[in-house]
Amino acid sequence: MDTMERLFRKKININAVNVLKRTALHFAVAGNHISAVEFLLHHKARVDIADKHGLTAIHLAAWSGNLEIMLMLIKAGADQKAKNQEGMNVLHFAAKNNGVRIVNYFIRDLHLMELNKPDEKGRKPFLLAAEMGHEEMIDELITLNLFTSEKDKEGNTALHLAAKNGHRDVLEILLQHWEDINELNQQNASALHVATQNGHTPLVRFLISHNIDLDAQFLNNIILYIYKRHQTPLHLAADLGNVEIIETLLKAGCDFSMVDKQGKTALAVASRSNHALVVDMIIKAERFYIWKQTTGHHRESITDDHHCNDVSNINLSFKQDHDMQTKQFRASLWNLAYNRLKMREWVKLAEFWKFTNEQIKAIEEQWTGNFYKEHGHRMFLIWLHGVLIAGQNPIKHLYEDLISMGFQQVAGEQFGRKCEQLPFSVPL
Repeated sequence: MDTMERLFRKKININAVNVLKRTALHFAVAGNHISAVEFLLHHKARVDIADKHGLTAIHLAAWSGNLEIMLMLIKAGADQKAKNQEGMNVLHFAAKNNGVRIVNYFIRDLHLMELNKPDEKGRKPFLLAAEMGHEEMIDELITLNLFTSEKDKEGNTALHLAAKNGHRDVLEILLQHWEDINELNQQNASALHVATQNGHTPLVRFLISHNIDLDAQFLNNIILYIYKRHQTPLHLAADLGNVEIIETLLKAGCDFSMVDKQGKTALAVASRSNHALVVDMIIKAERFYIWKQTTGHHRESITDDHHCNDVSNINLSFKQDHDMQTKQFRASLWNLAYNRLKMREWVKLAEFWKFTNEQIKAIEEQWTGNFYKEHGHRMFLIWLHGVLIAGQNPIKHLYEDLISMGFQQVAGEQFGRKCEQLPFSVPL
C-alpha cells in the first residue's frame, strides 16, 4: 500500500494496462486484496476496463467469490451485466467456481434473472456448475429455479457434462429432476456413452444401476444408439480395453449380437484392438448367458437350499481367474495346452465345447505363428470359467471329454488318477 501511495503521488496512470490490457484493479480483485481495491477505487480507477479477452474486474470478483469486493465494485458503478468475449457474465463465473454467495446476491437481492443466459457455447450457469462438479452450486441453482435441461450448442445437457468429468455426486442430484436419462447429444451419445468413453468406471456402474435398462434402452432397441461408428457402450469399452467398465457392462447382461456401422460386434472390436483380456471376458459372458438361458437359471431366483449350481449364489465375474483354489488345475491346463496338444487340436476341443467360429477367430487374432499354444491355453481358461459356474467337477469333465475326442493317452496321463480323488472344490 505504501508503494501504491508513492506511485500515485508521482502521477502514475492508475488505469495503465499491461500487454493483456489488464489494469492494477484487475490484479487487486483477482488477488482478493481488499485494501488495494479500496485504494484504487478511492482514487477513481475505472471499473469497466475490459482486458484482451473482455474480462472486467466484476468478472474476477465473481470468479473469486468475494462478495465484499463485488459490492465495492458495484457501488463504484461496475456494469453488473457485462460479458466477456465468450458471452460469460458474473453468474457464469460464479457458477463455474462455486461462488454461491455471489449467485445469491445477484438473484435473491438484485433479482437479475436476465443474467441466466447462455454463453457463446450455449451454456447457462447451471450447465457450467454441472461440468465443474459443484454440488452446492447445483443445489442452490435448483432452489433459485435456475435448473435447466436445455442443451448447449453441441447438444450436451448438464448430465453429459457431469458424466464427462466423472462427477457422480452431481449426477445423483440431477437425476432426481431429470426425465430422460438416455438423452443424446449431437454425437448421439448418452451420459453413459460419455462416462464409458472417459473411463469413469464407478460412474458407469452408478448409471447402470440407476434405472437404466441396458437391454431395452441401449442394446436391444431397434434404433441403435450411435457414437462415432454406431457403437454401443460395450463397443466403446471394448475399443478402449477398459476391463473394469467391460466387467460392469457384461454383468448388466448386454446384447452381444449388436454391430457397429462396420458390422462388427463388441467381440470383434476388442479382437481388432488387441485386447486379449477383454476378448476372453466377452467370450466368457457370451457362453455364460447362453448357458443361463438354456438351463433356465436366473440370478434373481434365489432358492432356499442354495445349491452350488444356483447362479444367484455366484460372485459373478468375467475377469481373469487368480483364485488359489483353481491354481493347481489351471497349471494342468497350461501344461496341456503348451506341451500335450498339437496345432489346431485346441480348435477341435473348442468346437466340441460349442465355441462359435467368431469366438475361435477372436482368440486367434491376438497372436500369429507358433502362438497356437497360447490360443489353446486361453480357450481352456474360458471353458473352465463356464464349468465352474455350472457347478461341475472340471477334472472329471475334462477327463471324459478328452476321452470322447480321442485323446485317451493324454487324458490318462494328465487326469486319470485325479478323477479318483474327491470332487473338485468349486470356488463359489
